[in-house]
Amino acid sequence: MTNVEITPVSAGWTYCGLKVVTVAGSLELSTGDSETLVLPLSGGCTVEAEGQTFVLDGRESVFAANTDFVYLPRDCTAVVTAVSSKIAFPSAVCTRRLPVRYVPAASTPVELRGAGNCSRQVNNFCTPDVFEADKLIACEVLTPGGNWSSYPPHKHDEAGPGECELEEIYYFEVAGGGMGYQRVYGTTEVLEEVRTDDVVLIPHGWHGPSMAVPGYDLYYLNVMAGPGTERAWLISDDPAHGWIRETWQNQELDPRLPFYS
Repeated sequence: MTNVEITPVSAGWTYCGLKVVTVAGSLELSTGDSETLVLPLSGGCTVEAEGQTFVLDGRESVFAANTDFVYLPRDCTAVVTAVSSKIAFPSAVCTRRLPVRYVPAASTPVELRGAGNCSRQVNNFCTPDVFEADKLIACEVLTPGGNWSSYPPHKHDEAGPGECELEEIYYFEVAGGGMGYQRVYGTTEVLEEVRTDDVVLIPHGWHGPSMAVPGYDLYYLNVMAGPGTERAWLISDDPAHGWIRETWQNQELDPRLPFYS
């Protein structure tokens, strides 16, 4: 069952894609012109690609642990097999063809960011300083119920407007059947209620906060890519709200973090 399918064509942009599939049996995957990750959200799987077989332990849920994953290059065919697992396939149109790789869960740096009710956890499994890819940048963010993340509001581009903007996908899961909210603003104003399997697309402009309502922890998978020759975050805060960071110096980290060791 396909839960989510975003392609560059359906999104109206050039690079970013994401597919989320509940796999029960075998799924044949052709990456085409996009480097692609096999990232279990719940459950594990086996990945066969280019004469190699990888067994992914996965995890019970996104709130229980981080996960191992497999990187598939462009122009690759793979077979993913699972009993019943929910798997994300973040992707980015790219030029270089890098090798197939397996990355264990223990290799993912877990960052605790912010303070007070802006405390959140970031799993930097496919960020520029952690994992080599051609275009793709991806990470997971977990926000305890009642907290705000993706805050202060920010955007991902170089100093000049439109010089090098990253396309970005937010894919959400919410614990306990709850809801959260995501704001995007600038050229368009969006404030969306989000639940599990909802997606918000950000082609450009300011975005944030991501709001976890009290009682319901919030997870989102960020998938980013853009035209720049350098694979970089290109983060800049909205100058009207950047002062928020200074207030964290006098606040403690939320004791509910980390979500897991």
